[in-house]
Amino acid sequence: MLKKVIIGLVVAFVAYFAYGVLTTRSHSPLTTTERSLGDLTVSVDYCQPYKKGRLIFGEEIEEALVPYGKYWRLGANDATEITFSQDVNFAGESVAAGRYRMYAVPYKSKWEISLNSQLGEFGYFEPDYALDVLKVNIPTRTNPNTIEQFTMTFDTDSTSLYLNMGWDTTMIRIPITKE
Repeated sequence: MLKKVIIGLVVAFVAYFAYGVLTTRSHSPLTTTERSLGDLTVSVDYCQPYKKGRLIFGEEIEEALVPYGKYWRLGANDATEITFSQDVNFAGESVAAGRYRMYAVPYKSKWEISLNSQLGEFGYFEPDYALDVLKVNIPTRTNPNTIEQFTMTFDTDSTSLYLNMGWDTTMIRIPITKE
């Protein structure tokens, strides 16, 4: 009898875990945002979690979903990846054309945004920091309206693309220009 109970518990646990894995994309859907400026194209693949009444950015002691000073994959599920069709200047730093893992370490007044050459990883796991190709500090801005779902968008002017990220009441804007 004990053997049947243990087997039943194992089956229930595996089913619950499988259900969570199979439905997680509907909770934080995978999306791609892309923009071109002349012959430069930049695209970002990321998963979009929802606020759902939670404290998003804050101190770990406050049980913030994204604690200040800690690694964040810039979304949910898979690691966020950014692709540049040609060499660019990313927030003042030169970056070769290609695909990179992009992650952040958020703070109240700035986010450290890093590009890393380690690709194809599940985002929950921190990257190999030795493979970082750049790290930049981007000041945060406060949005008067709450952004329910983590969102990345692009806008342009005559010379630059801007990658905008926003969630809850926090936003950042990263300038990207051709090298």
